[in-house]
Amino acid sequence: MSKSTWALDPAHSEIQFKVKHMMISTVTGKFDRFNVEVAADGDDFSNADISFSAETASVNTGSEQRDGHLRSGDFFDSEAHPTLSFKATSYDAASSALKGDLTIKGITKPVTLEAEFGGIGKDPWGNTKAGFTLSGKINRKEWELNWNAALEAGGVLVSEEVKLLGEIQLMKAA
Repeated sequence: MSKSTWALDPAHSEIQFKVKHMMISTVTGKFDRFNVEVAADGDDFSNADISFSAETASVNTGSEQRDGHLRSGDFFDSEAHPTLSFKATSYDAASSALKGDLTIKGITKPVTLEAEFGGIGKDPWGNTKAGFTLSGKINRKEWELNWNAALEAGGVLVSEEVKLLGEIQLMKAA
């Protein structure tokens, strides 16, 4: 049986990250330009070939100054590393565990994300869609995203832990 291919429906998908700022509040960012490609044997997506990439220069936190800093060598170094990527090594629908290799700034490390399968349905135009909700955490220093500043009262400006969140809708190729 040949694999079915699924393409990202960008109008119904988003990739976000959340980071503690000054240890007292959370800043949310997203990537405006990203892609997901999937090839799956069946409708449960077990053992699917899954790849994701995002343009690091498309990082968007709602603050142009902060976004410029995130694109700099202190963080994503968008000029030298225009994309970050994730390549799945396994997906277990029963446990919602999506394992794979995350590459940021040319550094690849294994990560496990929770990928809750929302199901499959047909839209009003006859397109078959599948939905996933993603979540996970990484330590940004593992990818040499090291910049920080000490706070006068103790603690740091930006937490090392980054929460990853995604709402992904895929459309089955005809």
